[in-house]
Amino acid sequence: MNKKISPLIKGLITGLALLVFALIMYFTKQTAESNLHYVNYALYAGGVFWTLFAYSRSEAYTGKFGDIFGQGFRCFVVVTLIMVSFTGIFSKMHPEFADEAAVAYKEYLLKNEKDRTPAEIEEKVALSKKQYTTGLVSTAIFGYLVMGTIFTAAGAGILLIRRQ
Repeated sequence: MNKKISPLIKGLITGLALLVFALIMYFTKQTAESNLHYVNYALYAGGVFWTLFAYSRSEAYTGKFGDIFGQGFRCFVVVTLIMVSFTGIFSKMHPEFADEAAVAYKEYLLKNEKDRTPAEIEEKVALSKKQYTTGLVSTAIFGYLVMGTIFTAAGAGILLIRRQ
C-alpha cells in the first residue's frame, strides 16, 4: 500500500525536526556563531525539497511552476507556524534572554551613542527589553517565510529544468 503524505504533514514533520534541532542546540549550549546552525537550513530545505520531489513524482504533477510552488508553500507555511510559535513560547519561558540582550544593548548604546543622556539610554534599554519577544517573533516570521520562499522557488526551478 502506497500512502501519500500531504505537504501539510511534511511541513509538520519538518517543523518538528527543526524544533527538536533548536532544542538540541540550546541544551548543548551552542553559540550563535556555531556552524551547526547551517544544519537548520539543511533540514528546512530538505523538508521543502522532499515535498516538491514527491509532488513531481505524483499523478497530479502538471509541470507548472505555480503548482509546484503551491505544494512547497503548503509545507513551509506549516514550518513557519511551528517555528514562530516555538520562538514566542521559548522566549517567554526564558526571560533571562531579554535581560542579557538588554545588557548588551546598553553597552552598545554607552559605547556608540555618546550624545544620549543616561535617562534616554535607560528608556531605550527598557523599551528594547519590553519588546524583545515581539522582535524575535517578527524576525522569525520574516526569516522563515523568506527562506521557505527561496527554497521552494529554487526547488521548483530545479525540477522544471530537470524536466526539460
